[in-house]
Order: sequence, then structure tokens, then C-alpha cells
Amino acid sequence: MNRPIPLLFALVLVLAGRLLRADPELVIYDNDWNPPGSYLGQAAIMPLLASPHVKLLGLTTVTGDAWRDEGASNVLRYLEEIGASDIPVANGAVFPLVNTRERMDLWEKTYGFFYWKGAWNDPARFPGSHPDDPYKVNPTRDGPPHAKPIGENAVSFMIRQVHAHPHEVTIFEGGPMTNLALAIRIDPEFAGLAKRLVFQGGAVSQLDSPNGFHDDFNLVFDPEAAHIALAAPWAKIVSVAEVSNPYLFTKELLARIQAHPSAAGSYLARNSGLGLPLWEELGAAVIADPTLITKSVDVSMDVDIDHGMSYGRTTVSAPDARPPLGVATVTIVQEVDGPRFIDAYVAAVQADVSGRAH
Repeated sequence: MNRPIPLLFALVLVLAGRLLRADPELVIYDNDWNPPGSYLGQAAIMPLLASPHVKLLGLTTVTGDAWRDEGASNVLRYLEEIGASDIPVANGAVFPLVNTRERMDLWEKTYGFFYWKGAWNDPARFPGSHPDDPYKVNPTRDGPPHAKPIGENAVSFMIRQVHAHPHEVTIFEGGPMTNLALAIRIDPEFAGLAKRLVFQGGAVSQLDSPNGFHDDFNLVFDPEAAHIALAAPWAKIVSVAEVSNPYLFTKELLARIQAHPSAAGSYLARNSGLGLPLWEELGAAVIADPTLITKSVDVSMDVDIDHGMSYGRTTVSAPDARPPLGVATVTIVQEVDGPRFIDAYVAAVQADVSGRAH
């Protein structure tokens, strides 16, 4: 009697091998890369680089927490520190589409104090800020990077990548959406050709934050860009702002990271401020492992672009409660498996990611 079991077993192994070698998640990470000494979006690169299921196509820069050029210098230096200088960095927008420092100052005088203004911060309150000098790059203790941004601008880079990999590229937005809005206006196919948009913003219960993180800065800094980006025809939009505030970069978490020395951990110990949430780190983690998400809700979301008290604030409603006027349906992540997220983040920062970009 013939027994084809060995042949079947071999076929099973081949199919399993193909599944294990499934195409990775392609990601472009756009961010307003902050200077050392405060929150470091650079650390959110680690869950992407450490994951075998993610291929980081490139990083793009935009003004927000810091001016574009200073942010580019910071992230390029970070890539050198972790041995990942082969990741392309493309420079994006220097200024918001409409908003200006003068407009933000006027808003403050009319409606009240605005604590965090990013690149427009008052140097008297935030030493090192240079609101009137957009192209200044402050020196850091680690020195300037040796590498430069690539010659292609961020908007062109993103458009080219989604056309080269239709319906495969996740755009991870950690800063203001200026680059996304420009890409959408230049290429009407851009958003529809991407796989999805995951962004740090849209915290609908931000005013109830127990930690005082009240302002949805990424949207407030460039409200018109956020309005344009959220109205575009993405296949899926995911907001991670609602769930990230409780997870803080604490002394205890840093000690866990330093228990297994790494280049990224050493950089964090030298340069990151304690007590701030793991904002983009959580976003990167759920891109690398969507099973971390344990609860979410779909809403209609828009950003107020009327130049009044609610300028730049998120508005939400039930998906079927608004007329079809280009208002986005956004999946808001409400809960994640917190212990597993922290474990994964620690492991990612401890990983040797040199040479893993391509």
C-alpha cells in the first residue's frame, strides 16, 4: 500500500515556509524629530527595525516639535548611533500650510495659554528654542551627523514609494501632517495607493488626561494639513493618540532597558527626558504587531479649521451621523495589551538592528 505521507509532509513544510517568509509590512515613518533632552520620536524606530515583519522604506522630516533641519540632524545622528545609516532620510516641509507663529500668538492672546508650541516655543521657557530662526541647528553632545538627507524631498519620496508598492505601504505619521497634505494635493492617487495611515493624533478625550497632556499638538500645529489628510481616500486610518498617554518612559523602564546594553538604550539614557508618554513607540509597536490592540472604535473624524477657539481641535461623531462630505472614518485604538507592549518595546530597544533596514 502506498503511503504518500512523506510527500504531504514535505508540501506542508514548503507551504509553512512560504507563510513564514510572507512579505513584510512596508513602512514610511514621517515625523517632527525632536532634539535630545525631551521626547524622542527616534526611539519609535526601534519596534519597526527590530521586527522581522516590517521593512522600513525610509524616514521623512517635517517641522513640528522642532524645525525640519534640526530634526533631520537629530534623526540622522541617531541612525548612526544604532548602525542603521542605510535608511534614507528625506527632508519635508519647513512651514505649516497656513498656520504661523503670529497666528498662534494671537490665538493665545484671545483664548488662553498654549503650553507647547514646538518649533515656536519661547526660549525663555524652553532653552534652545529658536522660533525666529528656522534653519538653525543646535549642537548636541553627540555631535553632528556625518550623513545628509537624500536629494529627493519627502513628498516626492512618499509618492514614489506608494506607486512602486501599490496598496502595500503603511504611512506612520508621528508629527504634523504637512507632508501628507502636500502629497495628497500633488498626487490625487497617493492616499488611495497606500495601505493605511497610522497617526499620532485625534485624542478625543485629551482634556481628561490625568498626566496633563491636553493639546493634540500634531493637529493644532497644522490644522489645514490634518483636515486635508483625514479627508483623503485612505483604505484605512488608525489613530493611536487615545491610548498612548498612560505608558510613560520612567526611570524603572530605562533600568529594564539598560539591563541588556545596546546602542539604542545608551542613546536613550543620554538624551531622553523621563516622564513622557511612549507616544510614537506605541504606534510603531501596533504596526509591527496589530494583535497588541485589544479594543478599538470607528468614528467619523475631522479637524476644525475655523480660526476660532477650537482651531485645530478634533471633532468626532458616529460614522453614520454625518453627511458624506469627505469626513474620515478613523479607527481609534482604545486599549492595548500593556504588559506585552512594554515587553516588546524593551526587547526592541535592546536589539542590535544594524544593517536591518533592507
